[in-house]
Amino acid sequence: MDFDYTPQQQDLRDAVAKLGKRFGHEYFVRKAKAGEHSDELWQEAAKLGYLGVSVPEQYDGGGGGITELAIVCEELAAAGCPLLLLVVSPAIAATIVARHGTETQRQSLLPGFAGGTLKVCFAITEPDAGSNFHRLTTVAKPFDGGYSLTGRKVYISGVDESDKIMVVARLEDARTGKLKPAIFVVPANAPGLTATKIDMEIVSPENQFQLYLDDVRVPAEALIGEDPEAGLAALFSGLNPERITVAAMACGTARYALERASTYTATRAVWGRPIGSHQGVAHPLAHAHIQVELARLMVAKAATLYDAGRDLEAGVAANMAKYAAAEAAALAVDTAIQSLGGNGMTTEYGVSTLLGAVRAGRIAPVSREMILNFVSQHLLGQEKSY
Repeated sequence: MDFDYTPQQQDLRDAVAKLGKRFGHEYFVRKAKAGEHSDELWQEAAKLGYLGVSVPEQYDGGGGGITELAIVCEELAAAGCPLLLLVVSPAIAATIVARHGTETQRQSLLPGFAGGTLKVCFAITEPDAGSNFHRLTTVAKPFDGGYSLTGRKVYISGVDESDKIMVVARLEDARTGKLKPAIFVVPANAPGLTATKIDMEIVSPENQFQLYLDDVRVPAEALIGEDPEAGLAALFSGLNPERITVAAMACGTARYALERASTYTATRAVWGRPIGSHQGVAHPLAHAHIQVELARLMVAKAATLYDAGRDLEAGVAANMAKYAAAEAAALAVDTAIQSLGGNGMTTEYGVSTLLGAVRAGRIAPVSREMILNFVSQHLLGQEKSY
């Protein structure tokens, strides 16, 4: 059992942290409040090779794994400038293509992921089904030379800055007549595709959208994989990295909040002594720090299992990592705000601007309650509750 990063991984962590500090939380908030995207940070991260760390080398990537991508996600968040589309595009979409795409799809898409010139968002959630792919109503119907997609998606991140959309639909099995999941790569400007922005109370440069697909026609090669049988396996190949990188980002955000708070409490003097010398201030911060470090261990375990190809174990660990990290981040930000007092609620001190994001982390991409259901059923042997 080895808890040390390799020299290459530590160098990556240090380099990404340095990049993040060049931009910082003020940049992140300024972009978000201006309704702009973090394009400069994205482009700089791409130029330095950080966006493609998990893309195979033969497709111009770094040849690493989800461990390396999680490091990038965490360190940018720890600098106060997370990139949500790192989760959506390199973690989900690129992993699905790398693991289950055809060779033609890998050659045409992966170099763009690696170089940051291609952004692909991921559309699975629906208004009446959430992420339950058994109840998805978006349907793909074959026609001569391709497929027609019709349905509706909600809370889809980054549609307005993506070149393509990876859409999860249900396709009829020719042998059984049953509907099963399939994944299609759809141009963001495809005829019949309409995107409507959702107003959110979250400080973020990335936006959320509803998608309407009305007889959106794509060629046969838009289907991920050699045949529709690849759909279910491809779906889970993307969802585990999603949970791991979301968890890594949450840990980074928690670290940022605690660093801001601990610096403040060590220097803010009241009645002749720093407020951090009082246990009522120091102990909550210490408790939050411990929870964050425990979550980071779970993220590292989940990423290691995934990179080792142990998908079933990785799925269990990824769910627990996401749960632990989301809870730790919410605790860390709340504790940081409380320790700063009134200053904690100001934009200047850069902590309350994290509230919406960490609260959303307990809901998406899978709710804490569904993870508890999963653990209860699959690890504790309880009867399925839903």
